[in-house]
Amino acid sequence: MFRPQTYYLILCFIITGVLPFVFPLWTDTAGKAFYFMMDMVYVTLFGLSTTLTLLSILSHKKRQQQFVMGRLNMILNLILLGLFVYRTLNASGETAISEKGVGMFLPIFSIVFLVLANKAIKKDEDLVKSVDRLR
Repeated sequence: MFRPQTYYLILCFIITGVLPFVFPLWTDTAGKAFYFMMDMVYVTLFGLSTTLTLLSILSHKKRQQQFVMGRLNMILNLILLGLFVYRTLNASGETAISEKGVGMFLPIFSIVFLVLANKAIKKDEDLVKSVDRLR
């Protein structure tokens, strides 16, 4: 029914748009869960990633644009992951973070599915080019 990249992008949309509400990023020393909504930077980055994924799903007819949005989304998720790593390493001396949550690893899963989606987009693009050569 759908092309493979659409399924990967839908999974990425769920990872960046739904799961951050479910899983905390980390737990502080007081035992209080820290969700992404508690920091405006994380809200912005997760929101941009979700928006790019949705736009990529909706622009299924424009493979090249979809590919570029996937790359931008990967960069955005790498920045988000870098902020999480920085926060963890910077706060380790302060012991503000007692336990890492599943939410910190969501950008990794998102990047994996974005890479798979971009591979499928590239495969589609190569197939279209090969058919055009035969004409």
